[in-house]
Amino acid sequence: MPDPSPDAAAPAPTLAHDTAHNTTALAAMLMDLRVGHGYDLHRLEPLPPMGAGRQFVLGGVQLAHDHGPIAHSDGDALLHAVTDAVLSAAGQPDIGQLFPDTDPRHASQDSREFLREAARVVRGLGFVVLHVDCTVILERPKLSPHKQAMIETIAHELSIPASR
Repeated sequence: MPDPSPDAAAPAPTLAHDTAHNTTALAAMLMDLRVGHGYDLHRLEPLPPMGAGRQFVLGGVQLAHDHGPIAHSDGDALLHAVTDAVLSAAGQPDIGQLFPDTDPRHASQDSREFLREAARVVRGLGFVVLHVDCTVILERPKLSPHKQAMIETIAHELSIPASR
């Protein structure tokens, strides 16, 4: 007598079936995969009293240097670029629209707050940041000694593993 259970009629899975099923599931997940792009640039000037540069902060890490960015906020060009990338992937206004330099509340503001808020906004829209990759073009100071701290800061603010 045949097995009356519902599973008895189901064919045994095959490699072709599993591959087709997994490909369909992957395609559904990737259908709304978004990639954002951000870019930022700040002129560097000598620190006071020789110039108007701020303390040099990049990727949320303060760097010892005789020049610093000219900016309304802390001038962290790396975090500004990541913030713009996160926002653009979700189709949101850019950092300048959300945190205008004409707003006195943003004077000298820590750019980690901008990134944190951008992450909150995109999570609220149902998005998840999966990966971040950045390019910094800078002759000096050397970034190698600070790179891991920058990675960890960005990952922390986005609530993702530093390996991403």
